[in-house]
Amino acid sequence: MSGLEARPAEPTRPTVTRLPDAVIPVDATTALTAFVVADAPALVAAVTDPEIRRWLPLPRPYPVELAEHWVTEGTESTRVSGTGLVRCIRVDGALAGCIDVKRVDWRARTAEVGYWLAPGFRGRGLASAAVRTLSSWLLDVHSFERVELRVATGNTASARVASRAGFVHEGVARNAGFTDDGRVDLAVWSRIAGPERT
Repeated sequence: MSGLEARPAEPTRPTVTRLPDAVIPVDATTALTAFVVADAPALVAAVTDPEIRRWLPLPRPYPVELAEHWVTEGTESTRVSGTGLVRCIRVDGALAGCIDVKRVDWRARTAEVGYWLAPGFRGRGLASAAVRTLSSWLLDVHSFERVELRVATGNTASARVASRAGFVHEGVARNAGFTDDGRVDLAVWSRIAGPERT
């Protein structure tokens, strides 16, 4: 061997399409940011709220160690895998809630958004503003074609958020979700790209 022979090419690794780890401003006091480990105690306090527990099947108990793991490794692995993005809804630096992008289909350019607010931050229009901001970011900045919300049919507060955020109610997916109390029907709401979207 002279050393001049061609070497086999290094195998290429497929590129994972993913959303950026971005801070997304909502207004002068509110932004959608990454969670940090210091958020864990506020997260634990929020998810013990009976209204959140009513609609989200979260682990019981929800210890601070689980919250610390989720805010660091869990949220980042979701983003790095390309399957979604989890953001903290922050108001003046405080954890006000959570909003996430999930069920991302990069080929079809579709995704679903979920959200919740801690009790002290409800009734101010924060959820609607966060949902509208995140869905617009997906549609306008990242060229998604469709963003969905799936809301338990009994969750009237969340349905109001969907409507105020500019989503259109399309129908009901029967027996499509579950809570700690069992199976639920999910109302399907959407915003789409293009001039006909709201």
